[in-house]
Amino acid sequence: MNPPVTPPATPICADLLDEYRELDALCAGLDPAQWRLRSAFHGWSAWDEVAHLCYFEEAALLALADAPAFEAEARVLGDLMAAGGQISAVARTHFGAVDGAALLARWRTRYEALVQGLDALDPRARLPWYGPTMSARSFATARLMETWAHGQDVWDVLRRPRPGSARLRHIAHLGVTTFGWTFANRGLAPPGPLPRVELQAPDGSTWAWGEATADAAVRGAAQDFCLVVTHRRHVQDTGLELRGDVARQWMALAQCFAGPPSDGPAPGERRVDFGGAPA
Repeated sequence: MNPPVTPPATPICADLLDEYRELDALCAGLDPAQWRLRSAFHGWSAWDEVAHLCYFEEAALLALADAPAFEAEARVLGDLMAAGGQISAVARTHFGAVDGAALLARWRTRYEALVQGLDALDPRARLPWYGPTMSARSFATARLMETWAHGQDVWDVLRRPRPGSARLRHIAHLGVTTFGWTFANRGLAPPGPLPRVELQAPDGSTWAWGEATADAAVRGAAQDFCLVVTHRRHVQDTGLELRGDVARQWMALAQCFAGPPSDGPAPGERRVDFGGAPA
């Protein structure tokens, strides 16, 4: 399905390409009706999810090629959002009446070009984005997280349980390292030090961050943690075990993506019955 591309040399770019391709393969099997199914993520369809990703892949390619031009485009988008615009409407206007198959083909060319562009950079090279500049390594990690999160919406609307992968570690690490920022972004001081985080990886191993303490911890499946920090599930709809007030306050607000403070889903809002594909 995908044309050959040079295998990325850097691990994060290889993982990013794999993340893109997993979602690409899922969407390649959608029929026209499935492209239009509405998810619990603000009613976005699979078409909306891919259009959103494709829009920002194109923005990322501009950031790589022409920083001043990207910054001008970012200001236009920022003004539109400040005036009450909706990001889903931006993508719909940008891509118009393109059907799902054509949109997927366009996205494929964009993400493959982006991976190759990022892979050619020094991982420490700085790139402009919507906010502070980012290193090429962090940029790739952010695109992986974004792709995984929007991909989850497609898996959910199809009511298909999603297999985990070692790539979740990138998202989990981002979720942990944004502990302080989650509170600062809301004008709050962190209620305490980072809780101990112990997550079960898809292969059964344990990923851990923070000091072991008796009164502050987050434990459970890595996939559940990633679902919470990307706002795809309320923590009560996961199997995460929270110990202590700091852990509970953090998981109520956790946000691993940039932008203004965003409220995650309410309990049950994005819970999915994986009993089979929707009618």
